[in-house]
Amino acid sequence: MTSKETRKAFLDFFETKQHKIVPSAPMVIKDDPTLMFTNAGMNQFKNVILGNDPIKYSRIADTQKCLRVSGKHNDLDEVGHDTYHHTMFEMLGNWSFGDYFKREAIEWAWEFLTEVIKLDKDRLYVTVFEGFKEENLERDNEAATIWEQFLSKDRIINGNKKDNFWEMGDVGPCGPCSEIHIDIRPQTEREKIDGLSLVNQSHPQVIEIWNLVFMQYNRKADGSLESLPNKVIDTGMGFERLCMAIQGKTSNYDTDIFMPIIGRITEITGVAYGKDTKSDIACRVVADHIRTIAFSIADGQLPSNAKAGYVIRRILRRAVRYGYTFLDQREAFIYKLVGILCDVMGDSFPEIVVQKDLIEKVIKEEEESFLRTLETGIKLLEKNMPTAKGSTLNGEVAFTLYDTYGFPLDLTELILRENGMSVDTVGFDAEMQKQKERARNAAAVETDDWVMLFNEAESQFVGYDHYSTDTKIVRYRKVKQKNREFYQLVLTNTPFYAEMGGQVGDSGKLVGTADNSVIDIFDTKTENNLNVHLTAKLPQNLNQTFMAEIDVEKRLDTARNHSATHILHEALREVLGSHVEQKGSFVGPESLRFDFSHFQKMTKEEIRRVEQIANRRIRANYQLEEIRQIPIAEARNMGAMALFGEKYGEMVRVIKFGSSVELCGGTHVTRTGDIGMVRVVAESSIAAGIRRIEAITGRAVEHLINLQEDMISTAKEFFNNTPDLIKAIQNAVKENKELQRDIESFRQEKVAELSEKLLSEAKEIDGIKEIRLRTILPADMIKNIVFQLRNTVTEKLFVVIGSVYDEKPSLTVLLTDDLVAQGHNATKLVREAAKEIQGGGGGQPFFAQAGGKNPAGIDKAIDLVRL
Repeated sequence: MTSKETRKAFLDFFETKQHKIVPSAPMVIKDDPTLMFTNAGMNQFKNVILGNDPIKYSRIADTQKCLRVSGKHNDLDEVGHDTYHHTMFEMLGNWSFGDYFKREAIEWAWEFLTEVIKLDKDRLYVTVFEGFKEENLERDNEAATIWEQFLSKDRIINGNKKDNFWEMGDVGPCGPCSEIHIDIRPQTEREKIDGLSLVNQSHPQVIEIWNLVFMQYNRKADGSLESLPNKVIDTGMGFERLCMAIQGKTSNYDTDIFMPIIGRITEITGVAYGKDTKSDIACRVVADHIRTIAFSIADGQLPSNAKAGYVIRRILRRAVRYGYTFLDQREAFIYKLVGILCDVMGDSFPEIVVQKDLIEKVIKEEEESFLRTLETGIKLLEKNMPTAKGSTLNGEVAFTLYDTYGFPLDLTELILRENGMSVDTVGFDAEMQKQKERARNAAAVETDDWVMLFNEAESQFVGYDHYSTDTKIVRYRKVKQKNREFYQLVLTNTPFYAEMGGQVGDSGKLVGTADNSVIDIFDTKTENNLNVHLTAKLPQNLNQTFMAEIDVEKRLDTARNHSATHILHEALREVLGSHVEQKGSFVGPESLRFDFSHFQKMTKEEIRRVEQIANRRIRANYQLEEIRQIPIAEARNMGAMALFGEKYGEMVRVIKFGSSVELCGGTHVTRTGDIGMVRVVAESSIAAGIRRIEAITGRAVEHLINLQEDMISTAKEFFNNTPDLIKAIQNAVKENKELQRDIESFRQEKVAELSEKLLSEAKEIDGIKEIRLRTILPADMIKNIVFQLRNTVTEKLFVVIGSVYDEKPSLTVLLTDDLVAQGHNATKLVREAAKEIQGGGGGQPFFAQAGGKNPAGIDKAIDLVRL
C-alpha cells in the first residue's frame, strides 16, 4: 500500500464503524495559552474531553498534522539521526466521547492492523498498565483480558506509569493506555533475539505504532485522581511508522512519504544518499524540516523572533545549517523542495498547494538571511578563536555565538576541530542551563484547582447584544505567574469578549447586587473554550448575584477597529488583487494591524486608494448583517473567505457590511458610519511576501488630525504665518544650503590661514617641527587643519592640538610617516594622554583623536604627549 492508500484505508475503516471523519485542525494553535502547536491528535477535542464543549459526535476519526519540538514532547535532537523521530508527523486517530470504551477500541485496532492492513500478527506485541501502588491504581486487567483474545499472555507486557499511564498535563484528564508495538527486524535477527525483550528499549526496528488511551480519571492540582463523568477513548497511530511497517522498510525515511523529497535534495545538491552517514543525516533533517516549515507557514505562522514563530525559525535554521555543513550548500536551496512536497502531500492537505508561492518566498528569504548570519558567525568565531593549537574556546563565547547569532554549537566544534582546537562544552552547557532557567521562570504558571460554586453546564456569552448582564460566579481559581497573583473567574452569563481571533479581551467590572462591592476585571481570556475573567481580588461574597459591566468606550473603539479591518481587507483586494489574503491581525481600542499576502511594498498612491475606498464605504453607512449560526458551506457560497490556519466548526458566524463578507467571531459596529474614518499610518514588510498595514479609526483619527493641524500651525508661525507654507520651507532650505556653502568656504579659508600661521610658529626640537596648540575649535575642523599641515610638511612633523568645544574636550595627534617608521605611534600617545580628560580614542599610527568628559585636564593632556 502507498501512503495515500494507507491514509484512506484508515479513515474508510472507521467510517464503517460509524465514526464522523473530521479534517485535521491547524498545526499552529492561536487561541490556547497552554499550547503553541498541535502536538497530539486529541488537542482539537480537548474542550469536549474537559466537558467545556458539548459532545456533537460521540465517535470521531481523523488524520491530524502534529508538531513536537518543545516542552515535554521534544523530539528535535533525534530527528534525522534515527529512523523514526520527526518534528512534524501525522497522527491517525479514533475517539469515543462517552460511547464505546476498551473492548471496541482494542478489537477494532486489531481488526484494522491484521485484517485490513494485513500486518503479520506474530510481529505484534502489546503493553498494558501494570498499576501504581502509590496512587492505589491497579493493573489494567480489563484491557489485558480483551487482548488475550488475540495474543498469548507472554506477548502482553506490563508497562510502568511512565510508559502506560497517559496524562494530558500536570492536571486534567488521564488514564491507562495500551501500546501496540511491531517488530520489523529481518527474520534472522528475530530468531537470535526475541522481540519481547526489545519492546520499549529504543530499538529502531521494534517500535510503538499505536497507542490506545483509556481516559477515565481527572488529575487535580493536588495530585489526586477523580473519575471522569464521561469516559473517553483517544487513540493515536504514527502514520509514518505505520507506512514503514506496511512498505517493508526499516526507516520512516525510506517510505514513499520521504524518498521523493530526499531524491529532490540529492538532485539539487549533487550529494548521493546512502553513501555517507553525515550527509545522509543532513538529507533526512532537511526532508523532515521542510514539512514542518511549509505547513506552519500555510497555517499562518511565519518565522519570527517570538514564541511559535521563533520555534519555526529555529527549525528552518537547523535545516539550513545541516545543508551548509554537510551538503556544502552556500546558497538557498530548501525552498526548492516545496514543489515535491506538494506532490507528496497536496492531495490530503491542499493548503500547501494553494499557498505554494508564498511558502517558497518566505523560506527563500529566511534561508538567505541565515546564510548571511552564518558568515557573520564564522567571522566572529575566527576573531575569538584561540591562537594556539590545542587551545579551548571559552564556553561563554560559544554560547553568545549560539544565542545571539544563531550559530550552532556543533558547527563551532567542527570549525575549531579543523583548526586543532576544542570548545568548553561544560561552560556552554552551564550558560544554556541559565538561559533555560530564566525562560522557565518567566513562563512558569501555577494554577490551583477550580473551586466550583454552581454546576452550570456552560457559560453563556451575551456580549454581542449586551454591555452588561446579571450573572453569578460559576467557578474560580487562583493563578500565580511571574510572582504575580490573580484570580480567574467563570461566570454564568458574560458580556465580556474573551481575547480571540486577534481581538483583545474586554475589561470592566463586577458589581455585587447584595453589597455593592466592585471587582475590577482587567482582562478576559479564553481557555479550553471558557471565557475566563481576570481579577486581582475576589469578592467577599462569592455567591451573590453580580452586574457584569464591560468598559463600553474600550469596546466601541475596538469594534470600530475590527469592522475597519474587514473593510480594509476588501479594499486591499480591490486595489492590489485577489491574491491578497489575511495572514494575521491585531485589533485593540487604540489601533488595528492587518497582515496580508503581497509581494512588494505598497506605493503611496495605492495606500491612498485603499483609504479612499474604505472611507467611501464607511460613509455609505452600511448596516451590519450578522448571521450567527450558518453552515460553513453556505457561508462560503455567500462569498465568505475561510482563512488557512483557522479552525472552523460546521456552523460559523458571518459578518457582512455591504459587499464585505467574512467569517468572524469578533465584536463590530452596527453601521459602518460608526467607524467615523480610517487612516493608514504605517505600511511595512514582516516576512517574504507578507506586508503589514497599521491603521487608526474614530477618535484616534480625530486626534491625529488635530496633532497635524497644530504642527502645521506652529510651522507657519516660524514663517510669519505665510499662506504658502510649502514654498516658504523650500525657500528656507535653499537659503540654508547657500549659507552652508558660504560657511564651508569660509572655514576652508580659515583652515588654510591657521595652518600657515601654526607652521610659521612651529618650534624645532631635535630636528623635528613640533606644533602644540590649545584652542576652542571643533574636532572635525582640527582634523582638516592637521591634514593640511601633513600635506605641506611630509617629514619630521609632530602636531598636538587640544581643544574644548561646546564644553567637550578633545585631543588630536599627528605624525609624519618617517616618525612612524622610527616606532612612534599616534594612537598609543593619544590613548595615554586621554586619561587626563577622562576619555579614550584611537586611530592610526600617524593620526589619532580622543574625546573626554573632563575639560579641566586638557592642558595636562597636551603636555603629556611627547616623543
